[in-house]
Amino acid sequence: MGTVPPPEQPDERSGEEPAISDEQWEEFLRESVEGGGAPPPKEPSARARMVARRLREEAEAAQRAGGARRGRWRRRTPTASTHGPQPWTPAGWHTGPAWREQNGRARRNRRLWSALGLLLAVAVALVAVRPSLLTDRLPGHEAPADAAPSPLPAETALPSSAPGAAGSGTPTLAHPFRGSPALAWGDGADAIELPRAEAVGGLGADDVALALRRTKEFLVATNLDPAVLQGARPTAAMALLDPKQPGTLPQLRRSLSDPDRDHDPLNLVTRFDPAEVRPAGDTVKVRGHMTFAAGQPGQVQVHADYTFVYPLVRAGAGADGDAPVARTVVRRELTMNLVDPARWKATPGKLAIARYSSDTYNNECDVHDGYAHPVFPGTGPTGAPATGAAVDPYDRSRSLEGRKPDGCGVVTRT
Repeated sequence: MGTVPPPEQPDERSGEEPAISDEQWEEFLRESVEGGGAPPPKEPSARARMVARRLREEAEAAQRAGGARRGRWRRRTPTASTHGPQPWTPAGWHTGPAWREQNGRARRNRRLWSALGLLLAVAVALVAVRPSLLTDRLPGHEAPADAAPSPLPAETALPSSAPGAAGSGTPTLAHPFRGSPALAWGDGADAIELPRAEAVGGLGADDVALALRRTKEFLVATNLDPAVLQGARPTAAMALLDPKQPGTLPQLRRSLSDPDRDHDPLNLVTRFDPAEVRPAGDTVKVRGHMTFAAGQPGQVQVHADYTFVYPLVRAGAGADGDAPVARTVVRRELTMNLVDPARWKATPGKLAIARYSSDTYNNECDVHDGYAHPVFPGTGPTGAPATGAAVDPYDRSRSLEGRKPDGCGVVTRT
């Protein structure tokens, strides 16, 4: 049995305790006497002892710096300091963001990914409902001729020019407004939007609102009522007119019963001969605006300027979609009065017609039988030849009022 080196004694200068306890050393001797024991415990190197001593000194310095502060421990978020790192937290020694900073960053990341996920889900849903939102933007893709354009905003005043080209193609029963600027116009009565009523001319806002509603009702009853469009008398419109206004109702009744050049109901009412044509669908396109202003004291004047586009097929045409479609365009300007019956001789709630003007496009010339007669594609007019200037029926940039009649002209498009 070899000699066993004695255990190292404590270094009194450093104050370190021996790295091997007495109990460990006695156990080693006992196992050595009995034979087959484990090798003697290895003493730590001088470098290891130096590192351990430095760390212990730094911990004691930190404890002294803490002084008498006692209580709950919490980790603080690191902040910038002009004094450099503290001696008990050497830079790079297991340092990092505090848990609250980490948790906040993770929370922000989760919110970001949640928002992105929500946006992606919405985009997928929109494309599923309307694939054209994606396919229309692919290179080389062209929108179909029958694609509905974005609806126009409401008109509040006359535009500065006529609308531009509206695509090509021949109108059909399935697509009666193909190639027409009216494809982007509003449908029927919903396109007649009323301005906000205000007191004017000595009448209250309620009276003005009534005048606006009654004017819209008159326009609908004379230009959009399906029965009237197919030749019926506009009884609902006539009921809105004041019977105390001299001449208006008697002249309208005469023109409906016995129309001629001087008594033409088309000046106020849109009608087609049911034996000749029928509407191509249930939609009439409408574009225009309505305004109001004070008239004489106790009066409000409502001015309406609207264009109506009517698609039509021949009365005997089938429903297979091959029948040719003609479009007749009618523009009307109408000024109606609502007066205070306490000041004027008038019927409460009834309208009086102050002025009216109208143009009918794609209509046979010099036919005065109380109906409009459209000219179909591929056929020539059967009435008198056109002698007036060529006009664009969709040009709403100029008022009809004040213009001299120019006879019957030709249209540049329908």
